[in-house]
Amino acid sequence: MKVFESRWLYFTAKGHPNVRATHKSTLELTRDPHLTPRGDCILGVEAEVSAGSLPQWIKAALRREDSLLVVVLCSGGVCDSLTARGNPQLPLTSSNSIVIRRSSYIDARTIGVGASKAARDVDRRIVESLRGGGTLHVYMTVIARPPSV
Repeated sequence: MKVFESRWLYFTAKGHPNVRATHKSTLELTRDPHLTPRGDCILGVEAEVSAGSLPQWIKAALRREDSLLVVVLCSGGVCDSLTARGNPQLPLTSSNSIVIRRSSYIDARTIGVGASKAARDVDRRIVESLRGGGTLHVYMTVIARPPSV
């Protein structure tokens, strides 16, 4: 057995009446204060963090080929989690948003690809809390994939 400490990033975003979270391939958090009904991948507005403002330790970890992003989303007393892969090609430069994708597409907002969940897969109780103006609590860490057994 090995015991190790890990670093976690914590930040918040706000809910909004137009949170739908029905997109099948992406999940987004934006720093924008407003959300239109067309933003079906967005879970939270007024996020405290964007891809470009992530701490250097997490950016370096996300750019490792063997990295695994772990994200825990909580609102209204309910939590859900997802994973995604990092990629050496991640620019991590957007000053406005964070996007996690099921696909391998990368742009300035992307922090993870090959995700286990998109917006539509997030626990609906969290979505309802956010639609009612709840706060989204976001916890994330990046770990190296364990070696094959």
